[in-house]
Amino acid sequence: MNLLKKFFTATMTLLTSISMTFPTFAAPKNFTATDMNRLNVDVVDTGGTLIFSDSPEYVNRNGILYTDTVSGDARILFYHLNDTGVKKKLAVIVENVYPAENKIEITRGGFALPDNNFLSVGKATQLIYMQNNFHDTIKIAEGERKLFQAEMDKVTINAGHLIYGVYDFTTLGPVKIYVLMYPHNSDPIKFLNVATILPKDEHKLRGTFKRMNRTIKLRRTYNPATDGIGYVKIGDNVTDIFKRGIDATDGEEVVNYGNYGVHYTLEFRTKGATRFCLSPLGGYYAGAMRYHHGSKTGTILTPQGKIFFGDKEVDEPASLKKLREEGKAVFTSQLELSELGTYSGKVRFEYSPPGASNLPVNIILLPAD
Repeated sequence: MNLLKKFFTATMTLLTSISMTFPTFAAPKNFTATDMNRLNVDVVDTGGTLIFSDSPEYVNRNGILYTDTVSGDARILFYHLNDTGVKKKLAVIVENVYPAENKIEITRGGFALPDNNFLSVGKATQLIYMQNNFHDTIKIAEGERKLFQAEMDKVTINAGHLIYGVYDFTTLGPVKIYVLMYPHNSDPIKFLNVATILPKDEHKLRGTFKRMNRTIKLRRTYNPATDGIGYVKIGDNVTDIFKRGIDATDGEEVVNYGNYGVHYTLEFRTKGATRFCLSPLGGYYAGAMRYHHGSKTGTILTPQGKIFFGDKEVDEPASLKKLREEGKAVFTSQLELSELGTYSGKVRFEYSPPGASNLPVNIILLPAD
């Protein structure tokens, strides 16, 4: 199947049929509020280099959005909105700076078709990435420039539309990466010859970050019969620290607020049947995850049955508001939850903060009954 058609099919499937095998779960309305226990975890960062291009997020003219040189294992994330008022295109271009023929192996990833529904684009791209079924090889001569994916030059970005993509790849030798926005009727390779680097916006969400993967492992086995309701928080910059890197275009130290593009492996061990849920804490949220349990693996939409959640506004009692302001986590019937499944023994989730969504989130563990 043509890759562009494949990405389109995945996006439309997401928007029209969103359904999974896991049932929707919510606490009963008369459920008594219960304290949640923060579970102790060990955190280890490993892996190659993340190239993160999200600034300027709203692109108002043609140019190079980010550029740097990488070698070995790497990941690229681009997230940009066409704010020029006219049609544009976005491409990732690779330049071989290795003194011989180079090879790039793309092992995972893709992009969703641009749209002005940002949460849909974010969720579709996450689903494509989590499905983990894309491979490609690029051979590139010394000094040569090529499109990272030829399909990029076939996709027009209308004014006000967002394009978002994530790819994992590995290189034989160093390659220079360019993320480029250019006129929709231009040749991207030729346009790169005259393109200049655009300044980042006030959010400064671009840069190069080392150790692009994070493993969060439960320190001890969770026992649903005795441990009550537990949780692990992701993306708060307190228990889950944001990564620091360098903007290679000007040498400034930058922070990846939200750890976008970081691939998380969440490892749990339970003594009995345990229900897992994701709960958004920062607002609108739409994403996807992958689970591994024994010989079973698959993707999970968060949430299921609709594009997004986290928009629920409820009146909370003063006592609960006080506890929340004191930093205490409380499980109530007002929590919005997305079911991740019920598991016993070892279970592993793959997670990455989805573009267009808000953080932090809680991964909640509770007795299956």
